[in-house]
Amino acid sequence: MTRTRQIPRSEIPPSVVPVYDRIFGDRDPVAEPGTSTGTPGNWWTVFAQAPDLLDHMGAGFDLFFSTDRVLSPAVRELAITRAAFLVGSQFVFSQHCKAARHHGLAPELVDAIPTWPIHDVWTPLHRAVLAYTDEVVRDGRVQDLTFEALRPELSEVAIIELTYAIVTYQAHATMCRALRLEYDDVDERVVEVPAPSGGDLDVMGAIAVRVDKTTA
Repeated sequence: MTRTRQIPRSEIPPSVVPVYDRIFGDRDPVAEPGTSTGTPGNWWTVFAQAPDLLDHMGAGFDLFFSTDRVLSPAVRELAITRAAFLVGSQFVFSQHCKAARHHGLAPELVDAIPTWPIHDVWTPLHRAVLAYTDEVVRDGRVQDLTFEALRPELSEVAIIELTYAIVTYQAHATMCRALRLEYDDVDERVVEVPAPSGGDLDVMGAIAVRVDKTTA
């Protein structure tokens, strides 16, 4: 279950009706979940609680498809997919693997994104973009050499667009995990597993190998 309430069609304000119509047709997505891409669709039904935020994020999606963009969609999706993997969002990573292939990134490149440094399949542009993405997402401190590797490949406007795409989808990936939306609606897997006896014990003492020292 998502952590926040989903809004049924009967409760959405007029501004959200076109969104539901476009994504879900005439269905109530709470009673009959699912989208044409196979996702549950609860990203939309949860954010419908805040229509102005939903509108803002929808406008942000449209922004990336504007003819004013100079960054290629394939490079953008490469960066977004890597950012989603680093954040650990199954939903955003899964969706943008598909988007990356759709925009011309070869399937073998998409498959290599999680472990990109060990593969020799990348162009200098790809490697620079992936390194830049890693540094932006991990702590925002981009090394001079990393930034300089972008310069022969991308204009400054393209680098700005790249940075905006990375941090935008870093935020989306984080929100999905925090609110347990779509494929990120999963239980915490790093939890204590009870001991067979049901009580506490000296784990290290139980597994330690003791060596008795003797003197001649």
